[in-house]
Amino acid sequence: MSRMPAAVTWGLLAAWAVHDAEELATMAGWARRARPRLERLYPGVPWERLEVSQARVNVAIGLMGGVVAGASALGARSGGRSPVFQAVLAGFGLHGVVHLAQAAATRGYTPGVATAPLVVIPFSAWAWRRLRRAGVVAAPGRSAAFGLAALPLTVGAVHAAAHLLTRRHDRSAGSAPAASSATDGLGRDRWF
Repeated sequence: MSRMPAAVTWGLLAAWAVHDAEELATMAGWARRARPRLERLYPGVPWERLEVSQARVNVAIGLMGGVVAGASALGARSGGRSPVFQAVLAGFGLHGVVHLAQAAATRGYTPGVATAPLVVIPFSAWAWRRLRRAGVVAAPGRSAAFGLAALPLTVGAVHAAAHLLTRRHDRSAGSAPAASSATDGLGRDRWF
């Protein structure tokens, strides 16, 4: 088995970390600020479900980090041959395209859209080229299809778990995720 460079396998975790740092810094505040504009653009959509506390964002991103770290470890151990690694890599690249589509649909910035074209999509394309050159991609179409199917399920599961894990915190902070008791005194969300 040829050795796959760590830049490909562990690079997935590094690229994810850069991308999700943007989401970590922007998601909770953006959701609160964007809601009135989104309600005008797309009435009838339950936009109140979009709002999340910073604590929930932190937990969701941490949980997803565990998924990506596990996939990267499997990729490193298998020389990039792991179907899980390849599916997560495919899902990550598709996730970047979803960010661009979200920004277009909402007609503005959405969390993650700055790093999607600068980090997510270029890294994913580069990693797939490296895998193909090394001859380790057995069925790239199957990996992409699995990644496409698994992406919304994984994201949904991570957010559901984050909701359950932060439910008590969010309730004690007030009925809305953005309650003043969940801020640092300067109006910013606390980072738990």
